Amino acid sequence: MPQQRVLVTGGSGFIAGHIILQLLDQGYRVRTTVRSLTRESSVRAVLEDAGMTHGDALSFVAADLTSDAGWADAVADCDAVLHVASPVHIGAVENEDDVIRPAREGTIRVLRAARDAGVRRVVLTSAFHAVGFGHPHTDHVFTEDDWSVLDGPGMDAYGRSKVLAERAAWDFIAEEGGEMELVTMLPVAVMGPVMGHEISGSNHIIQRMLSGGMPAFPDVWIPIVDVRDVARAHILAMTTPDAAGQRFLLASGPVTAMREIGSVLRARLGAAAAHVPTRSIPSLVVRAASVFNPAFRPLVPDLGYRKRISAERARRVLGWEPRPSVEAIEAAGESIVRKGLVG
Repeated sequence: MPQQRVLVTGGSGFIAGHIILQLLDQGYRVRTTVRSLTRESSVRAVLEDAGMTHGDALSFVAADLTSDAGWADAVADCDAVLHVASPVHIGAVENEDDVIRPAREGTIRVLRAARDAGVRRVVLTSAFHAVGFGHPHTDHVFTEDDWSVLDGPGMDAYGRSKVLAERAAWDFIAEEGGEMELVTMLPVAVMGPVMGHEISGSNHIIQRMLSGGMPAFPDVWIPIVDVRDVARAHILAMTTPDAAGQRFLLASGPVTAMREIGSVLRARLGAAAAHVPTRSIPSLVVRAASVFNPAFRPLVPDLGYRKRISAERARRVLGWEPRPSVEAIEAAGESIVRKGLVG
């Protein structure tokens, strides 16, 4: 069994939690960061509820992306760092720097601490937001060679934070990284089993459907990946020699229409999906409503657009084989219902 120590930043997060579970299950010693050690007991409880094994191999350090304090202790004696923590705020914000600065400066803070500690490899969680947003609607197949357009349609502070943080990371490695290796992960909309009692990632879409908060389906198509597969891909990126210096798009397959997500929920969850809508809303209505209702505005740039995405590099280099998107949808819905989080 491997005895390496791995740092996972942002241990209270959705993706980070699933990574921690898999690392512990594989015999790694894991250290994770939380903003305050007062959160350790609650994070442990969430992980235990999710089936954590070997919890005695998990330790905690207090560290925040906005401060240097704690990071030297966090990375000490670690063989690898999985930097998952990042501010998440989809949509409009009053001050974009509140999202962008912690993401960019926090990433450099973690990389610098890792380099100084002699860490051999850092795996950074970026997002498809850094690849496939702000572009014109064409038949282009998005790959790791693409970058989102900072001021393009559909881009927001979160998307810009992902682009700027990842570019800053690659620049740091090129200019100051020394022998340390970097790999970046670019998951699409992440769904799957809920951790604890907080809804994270694109599971919000599932929750809205189940709660009746979405009266009809807009003509929006979503690329999906299961959180368990995202976690596995991070570990593969940490251990696969040829992954060094590469970006990896993570998607389970073709994009899925919102109405298809609803169909899966109704078919798999039965009565628990009674509030999932069956009707569609015309794109013309969505566009008109967006003039008066800010909630509709993020939908407008991609109405009717089926983005084409290739995860071939992750399959080829990492040997990564994701499960079908329907399994992520079902697992998300089932866990939301079981935990009483329908709303």
